[in-house]
Amino acid sequence: MKQIIECVPNFSEGRNLDTIKQIAKEIESVEGVKLIDTDPGKATNRTVITFVGSPSEVCEAAFRAAKKALELIDMRNHKGAHPRFGAMDVCPLIPVANITMEEVVVYARQLAERLATELQLPVYCYEFAALEEKRRNLANCRQGEYESLPQRLSSDEWQPDFGPKQWNNQIARSGATAVGARNFLIAYNVNLNTTSVRRANSVAFDVRERGRVKREGDSITGKIVKNEQGETVYEPGLLKSVKGIGWFIEEYGIAQISMNLTDLSVTPLHIAFDTVCERAAARGLRVTGSELVGVVPLQSMLDAGKYFLRKQNRSTGLPESEILKIAIKSLGLNELYSFEPEKKIIEYFLDDEFSSRKLGKLSITDFANKTASEEAAPGGGSVSAYLGALGVSLGVMVANLSSHKRGLDERWEEFSNWAEKGMAIQSQFIKLVDDDTNAFNAIMDAFSLPKSTDEEKLIRKLAIQKATLNAISVPLKVMELSFKSFEIIEYMALNGNPNSVSDAGVGALCARSAILGAGLNVSINAASLKDDADAVKMVSRAKELEDKAILKEQEILSIVKQKILAG
Repeated sequence: MKQIIECVPNFSEGRNLDTIKQIAKEIESVEGVKLIDTDPGKATNRTVITFVGSPSEVCEAAFRAAKKALELIDMRNHKGAHPRFGAMDVCPLIPVANITMEEVVVYARQLAERLATELQLPVYCYEFAALEEKRRNLANCRQGEYESLPQRLSSDEWQPDFGPKQWNNQIARSGATAVGARNFLIAYNVNLNTTSVRRANSVAFDVRERGRVKREGDSITGKIVKNEQGETVYEPGLLKSVKGIGWFIEEYGIAQISMNLTDLSVTPLHIAFDTVCERAAARGLRVTGSELVGVVPLQSMLDAGKYFLRKQNRSTGLPESEILKIAIKSLGLNELYSFEPEKKIIEYFLDDEFSSRKLGKLSITDFANKTASEEAAPGGGSVSAYLGALGVSLGVMVANLSSHKRGLDERWEEFSNWAEKGMAIQSQFIKLVDDDTNAFNAIMDAFSLPKSTDEEKLIRKLAIQKATLNAISVPLKVMELSFKSFEIIEYMALNGNPNSVSDAGVGALCARSAILGAGLNVSINAASLKDDADAVKMVSRAKELEDKAILKEQEILSIVKQKILAG
């Protein structure tokens, strides 16, 4: 699974479009990086650029953008409404998929060190990347802004984490930058059936973390409460890590609750939506839908879909596309305009993970036709993986049918858990359909390597051996996964909807066939590596799985036939 991070650097230029284009061009010059958005602001004289990719690609793009910004932006001439202290003012890295915050922190600090070393740029690390607690808050790092840098750079307390610590002409031009690692932020608006900003604000103050101003007596006209320091006291709202305000959108003629969800692990999308619904209803308002500004991680949408399915006591072990449909419908994301997953979900926007899964994206007709073509792949290995996918899918189908069968209602969660387990296996099978074909192609590539010299012959021999071992391990994974799917299929044959017991039986037939078919691929690929210890072990394991699969299939079919006869 490819690791994906997002980067949202802010540059101290929002008026010169040529400068902005040149910086964006540097980002796009890195292969694998996708530019999502460029948002210049004239009043702030600041541009926010959003792009995504693998960690190494994103860090390279951020570095190139910073370098270009230092060439084009002179902070001595900069004025704007937004706080700033450098040409590339801030550069946060954000985990999106298959990567932890701890890993992102490492990349952020590496980027900070590179900016300091190669560009002689003073760099502060903030949020999760902060090297000390007081620097966690960006406002602390940027206090006094650009104008205070000459004093802060050389101070013991606020000298940069990396880079020069003395003011000079180069830094006078570039300023400093802050590199951070933070959670993904979602800009999310919830639509109300009102035009009243005051009423929208009342809901926003209910839900946002900061809450509303505390007053004595009447909540509207009462005297504002102050603390001993003379600061306004607030009554906290219901949702942590949420900022919010009410506003009126003239284009649509409605009021909205505009929120920033700053930590989805604390307050996810669906909880924010449902809480707004509850507070709006309490104030005589109705939520009519919602709007996602920018992009959203796939997992947030899947979590939302599963949340609403559980509220309906329905199985969450559904295909990804079906879960997304539930999320989109439940959140009302199509109300103002069509929500297009391929444009709004980061992983789909990138499509990198899916670009190599060409077979897995084909229709069943196209897959059959491609298998029947004159090409050597896809062959028996890919077909075996697909058989495995079909087998476990039938087990999942029985689980989902059982989860809402009359008389089994109280067991919906049990069947849902089995269905989720099966869908995770199915996903792996679909990947293995392509992996097997890719493994075959890798062997062909190895055999085509030059062999004119002794060195070339050795390189070719080792490449063939490596590719062949991989071509054995892939079908062996199919066998292991298929045998694992028997557990789901057998449970459904024993406990699932009796009207679907024959489907469980067909699932068992598919799983057995997948194991025997993949076993043939293990054997034929291992034939050329008879003396390789790893190959011998894999062949032995394959034979063991074949024997067990035949017995397990017979056990499940016996259960199926008995249930059919029992009527």
